[in-house]
Amino acid sequence: MLKRSAILCAALLATLPGALLAAPITTAPQRAPFVSTLPVEHTLPPFFDQLEKRTFEFFWDTTNPANGLAPDHYPGPSFSSIAAVGFALTAYPIGVERGWVTRQQAAQRVLTTLKFFDDAPQGKAAAGDTGYKGFYYHFLDMRTGRRWPHIELSSIDTALLMAGVLFDQSYFDRGTPIEKQIRSLANQLYRRVDWTWMQADPPLISMGWTPQSGFLKYNYEGYDEAMILYIEALGSPTHAVQPDAWNAWTATYPKFWGDYYGREQLSFAPLFGSQYSESWIDFRGIQDAFMRGKGIDYFINSRREAESQRDYAIANPGHWTGYGKDLWGLTACDGPGNITYTDAQGVTRTFAGYAARGAGIKHTFDDGTIAPTAALGSIAFAPRIVIPMVEAMQAKYGKYIYGRYGYVDAFNPSFHDSNAVVNSGTVVPGVGWVDSERLGIDQGPILLMLENYRSGFVWRVMRKNPYIRRGLQRAGFSGGWLDGKPATE
Repeated sequence: MLKRSAILCAALLATLPGALLAAPITTAPQRAPFVSTLPVEHTLPPFFDQLEKRTFEFFWDTTNPANGLAPDHYPGPSFSSIAAVGFALTAYPIGVERGWVTRQQAAQRVLTTLKFFDDAPQGKAAAGDTGYKGFYYHFLDMRTGRRWPHIELSSIDTALLMAGVLFDQSYFDRGTPIEKQIRSLANQLYRRVDWTWMQADPPLISMGWTPQSGFLKYNYEGYDEAMILYIEALGSPTHAVQPDAWNAWTATYPKFWGDYYGREQLSFAPLFGSQYSESWIDFRGIQDAFMRGKGIDYFINSRREAESQRDYAIANPGHWTGYGKDLWGLTACDGPGNITYTDAQGVTRTFAGYAARGAGIKHTFDDGTIAPTAALGSIAFAPRIVIPMVEAMQAKYGKYIYGRYGYVDAFNPSFHDSNAVVNSGTVVPGVGWVDSERLGIDQGPILLMLENYRSGFVWRVMRKNPYIRRGLQRAGFSGGWLDGKPATE
């Protein structure tokens, strides 16, 4: 059975059965004044060096070298996630900067990838094409690069792919033939995306399209991972959406704004909602109209979301095993499967397979499954709570959840039904369910945010990209590095 990516699952949060949704628990607000800096140490214990290298190697080793397609699950079904390709395209320069591969090796891998997407067939056929109107299908066959059956042409996944494309356009800035070709192809791929065509219900942007059914029923409305989608669509030199698209996107923000565990914030339950866009875009010190009105920026907002999730785990309203300051982090990830059983304390527990787990103002879906990417993807926002949590998690569970390519996608210390047929992984006696797979879209935030915390590298490169700058400015962002002031470090 096909496992959906985090992106579509998050969009379906509102349709989850009532039994899986819990009303948020809040306390009195503790409002802090706006500050555009977050003091960070820029150094990490040696374990994190190894973790970053192993996570890089996930992308380097598991990507198909013939076409640059990165896997959705590994090991698992033989389909690629185009969003994972976007993370992979960003991973390769990180490897260069860290000395794990040469610049020539990385450039060749990037060129192979961009050539594949440039040459891949674009059309309206139900099978045999890779994309249409500059967009690409959410999942592609790892070998052939053609549409995986019944999958939608995805706007957000294309945007995450393009984030990697634009990153490489800015990073490979030398005058060599291969780097010139990278810049040319990156420019061509981005300019081809017809963002306005994806506006089935303007000024909003649709979630996707299929040859059989046309545009999907839902549009992207804030607040979630689609910030980067709108910014890229606004920045296009060929098919740009109008600034009223950002206004329509942010018009729903009041539904997501409130006090959650004592912190005023825009709240999206799964933590990937902020991590995806902020893996590439440096929001420190820059504000759109909404954030100017609230006196913070998106970076500070993401820190509050992470801190509130930590406090949710400390409160542990679901009484899940191990939750607390040393174990927290809910986001879209794998799970044991759609299984219900009664635990040793006589409590009937319901679990899910792949699902958009999270805790926030609008929704909470929590079945005891922890995803390491949830906390690690927040390390740049909230290092003081992430670093000790990861060290404690590694000390207690590392033997079971950490390996050649870093952390497995998820684990659940509350699941002990050894007779259950789980979707992936296994039930370890005395430990719980442990996944056996890794997901490209979850490995990506771990790698990019570790590097952003350590050096600001991804943010620094992306700040140079003229299309991203234009998109931010057309969305109404100003201040900080956009106005020529020194970037916060």
